[in-house]
Amino acid sequence: MSEQGRWAGRNPDKDVIRHEVWAGLERDGVAVGPAWSVIPNFVGADVAAWRLAQTEEWKRARTVKTNPDAPQIPIRIRALYEDKTVFAPVPYLTREFPYLRLDPERLRANGISFELAATSQGFMEHGERIGFEEVAPLDFCVVGSVAVTRAGGRTGKGAGFADLETAIFRELGIVSETTPMATTVHSSQLVDDARVPMQAHDSPLDFVATELELIRTGNTGLRPMGVDWDRVQPDQFETIPFLSELKARMLQRRTQ
Repeated sequence: MSEQGRWAGRNPDKDVIRHEVWAGLERDGVAVGPAWSVIPNFVGADVAAWRLAQTEEWKRARTVKTNPDAPQIPIRIRALYEDKTVFAPVPYLTREFPYLRLDPERLRANGISFELAATSQGFMEHGERIGFEEVAPLDFCVVGSVAVTRAGGRTGKGAGFADLETAIFRELGIVSETTPMATTVHSSQLVDDARVPMQAHDSPLDFVATELELIRTGNTGLRPMGVDWDRVQPDQFETIPFLSELKARMLQRRTQ
């Protein structure tokens, strides 16, 4: 994999940060599997998930959205064992359907282990295929991150999927300005606040859980009210099969 990252070039400053984080994870031996150009898995991901699961916001949640990446497998397993319905996007949003629903009761009835269902291969095979509009109102959202700050700033791998999903959910009323936003990362993925400034289309994090600590960011920044379609990249329309149709439906909703 190129050390510049698959989506390098959209934001050179963030490219530098990602490069540093990916290199550090591999240099220090805390990456589990390849780190480059992905949401990196890390030693201690299970502990970070445990820390996040101790929050009252998590305990109250009945519907949870997580990113599909490997470091969030432990939090998906916890959600299912706690009888929470889990929603996860198709990796890279490259199918004709965008989302999958994991109902713990349905999985039990079908004899599917939660450990299997929590993997990307497992939820692609055993999850219920749904559209964005079919996702239930979400009580808690977990996003994947490459670098994060204690102030709630984050950057992913550079593709823009997480910000796009959150903006879609916000416009559809599936998440609100108070829906908790969280991530689990290795402590070495924390960077200085000034290095990841929040932009208008970003949704700040409320929680950052690492193998060492749980951080409540206290971020009160405004979250986007919906999708700024002018900011969606041309290659996203090319690689996400349903995106053009979704845009048309959502723009029509704005005029009704």
